[in-house]
Amino acid sequence: MADRMYGRPAAPTDTTISSTDWDSRDLTGENHANVLFVDVDMTEASGVGALFTDCTFRGVRFNASTHTDAAFVNCTFVRCGFFDTTFTGCKLVGSMFDGCTYDLLKVKGGDWSFTGLPGADLRRASFTEVRMRETDLTGARCAGAKFRDVDLSGSAVHKADFSGCDLRGSDISAIDPLTVELRRAVIDPFQAVVLATALGLDVRD
Repeated sequence: MADRMYGRPAAPTDTTISSTDWDSRDLTGENHANVLFVDVDMTEASGVGALFTDCTFRGVRFNASTHTDAAFVNCTFVRCGFFDTTFTGCKLVGSMFDGCTYDLLKVKGGDWSFTGLPGADLRRASFTEVRMRETDLTGARCAGAKFRDVDLSGSAVHKADFSGCDLRGSDISAIDPLTVELRRAVIDPFQAVVLATALGLDVRD
């Protein structure tokens, strides 16, 4: 299990839901706290406003599911599948991801601050207008991914690979171009100045 930033331990769980078929389940309005979900099939599940607090998901399949205005607060995801999963306006503050897959993951809006995604393979993921302050992206593989208008301020991005990544409009002040791979990354003029300044250059008109 990957370590959380600041040494926060995973929340303890009180109950377990195991090997349950929640395929196409309507999660609207559901509220779960301190629950361990093991090998649950949430393929094509959907809903608005679901709340999961201090829950742990192990081997859960979120494939093709859609979550709107939902909250997964301080949750832990271990070996979960997020193929073609969509999160719109969702709050995942303080959640930790370990050994998950993210092919075609789409995140639109919402707050993912303080999340842990160290070493995550996000090459086919898309994040748009997401707040990701102080997120752990250490060693994350983001080559060719999309991070548009994302707040990455204060994030840990050491040894992350953003080559070919679309970063336009994002706060990349936490990126050290000497420790992050940025070849062929797409940036805007303002970001170019930010990176030049980080390299110690004196940018003038």
